[in-house]
Amino acid sequence: MRFIDRISGILLAVLAAASQVAAAPQRVVSMNLCADQLAMMLAAPGQLISVSYLARDPEASAMAVEAQAFPVNHGLAEEIFLLQPDLVIAGQYTTQATVSMLKRLGIPVAIMAPADSLEDARDRMTEMGAHLGHPEKATALVAEFDENLGRLAQDADEGPRAAIYAAHGYTFGPQSLSGDILRAAGLRNVAEEAGLDRGGMLALERLVMLAPDLVILSQRRGGNSRAEEILNHPALRALLEEAGVAPLTDRNWVCGTPHVLRAIAGLAVERDAGQEPK
Repeated sequence: MRFIDRISGILLAVLAAASQVAAAPQRVVSMNLCADQLAMMLAAPGQLISVSYLARDPEASAMAVEAQAFPVNHGLAEEIFLLQPDLVIAGQYTTQATVSMLKRLGIPVAIMAPADSLEDARDRMTEMGAHLGHPEKATALVAEFDENLGRLAQDADEGPRAAIYAAHGYTFGPQSLSGDILRAAGLRNVAEEAGLDRGGMLALERLVMLAPDLVILSQRRGGNSRAEEILNHPALRALLEEAGVAPLTDRNWVCGTPHVLRAIAGLAVERDAGQEPK
C-alpha cells in the first residue's frame, strides 16, 4: 500500500508540473520598458519573443545589452499581432489604443502597474513570475533582492539631507520609488520639507533655501531642451559648489527591478564619502 501511495504521489506531482508548464504562455511580447527587464530576468529560453524598443536604449534601460538578443517592437497593434503572441504584457500607461485593439483581436493582455516603492518592486517581480508561469524563479529573485537590499540599507533618520532635481525643476517625494531609494541609502528627502509627498515642481529658489547636503542631478540628454535649461542656472551651480553631487541615472531609477540596488549602492557611497548632516 505504501508503494502504491508513493507512486500515486509521484504521478500527481508530475501531472501538476505538466499542467503548470502547459498553462505557461509560450510566445510572450512585452511592450513596456519595466516589464521588458523583468521578463528578460524571469522568462524561460525562447519564451520571450519581443521587447519594446526602449529596452535597447542604454540611457533608459539597465539591460540594454541583454535586450540585443530579442527582436523589438514599437507598441503598434499591427506588428504585435503578426508576432502571434499568446500573451502581451503592457504597462498601465502603455498606448491604450494598442491594448484595446489587441484585446478585440482576442490576444490576452496583462497590465502591470508601475512600482511606486521598493515593496511594489517586490510585487512586480512576483507578478511577472506568475504571468510567465515561473513563480519559483520570481520567489528566488525576490529573496536575492531582499538579501542584497539588507546589506545596503542604512538608517535615514539622521542621514544627510538630499534632493533629486531634474528637468523643469521636478523632484520626487518620499512616497515614490525614488523616495524609497533615497531612504534605503540613508538619506533624508528635502522634498518632504517642501510639502511634496509624491513629487512635483520644486522652484530653484526653494531648493537653494533648503540647502541640501547632496543633490542628485538629472543627466542632460543630447540636443537643446528648454526643460533642462534650469540645470545650467548659475544659482544651481553655486549650490552645487557647496553640496555634494550624484548623478540620477534613469536606467537604475525608473523601474521597480533589482537594478534599483545599483542606485542605492551609488548613493550609499556618496553618504559614506564624508557627507555630514546639517
